[in-house]
Amino acid sequence: MHPTAERVRQRLSEQGLEIEVVTLTDSARTAREAAAAVGAEVGQIVKSLVFVRDETPVMVLCAGDRRVDSGRLGLEPANADQARAATGFAIGGIPPLGHDNQLETLVDASLRRFATVWCAAGTPHSVFEVDTHELIGALGGAKVLEVA
Repeated sequence: MHPTAERVRQRLSEQGLEIEVVTLTDSARTAREAAAAVGAEVGQIVKSLVFVRDETPVMVLCAGDRRVDSGRLGLEPANADQARAATGFAIGGIPPLGHDNQLETLVDASLRRFATVWCAAGTPHSVFEVDTHELIGALGGAKVLEVA
């Protein structure tokens, strides 16, 4: 297992979320690539996206088959440097939690249509499957709403 993925696994375990990291031979940088690699629906792939509101980073967890309406939410997309500074991970491998910094998190309500979802585990080749309700519960004060 990649050391970054192991760090994610440990951090999530500390937050009460036990995961099994799967290392893919192909990249899972996009929702379509990840879905094909794990045999899931594109919507089951959680896109962990970093946005900025008034210079403060905000994490948005969005279903892979949807797009965030950033304007409606009052958000601007973060650039790669801002995303890494906020989370400690590079775009394409950002996990939904276990970041270097505590972030306000918005969760796409449409993820609840799936019993389980797949998330990045710190690298573009590392993913994990998790019960959707357990993931939302582990996020603590996250707001579940329509993000699209």
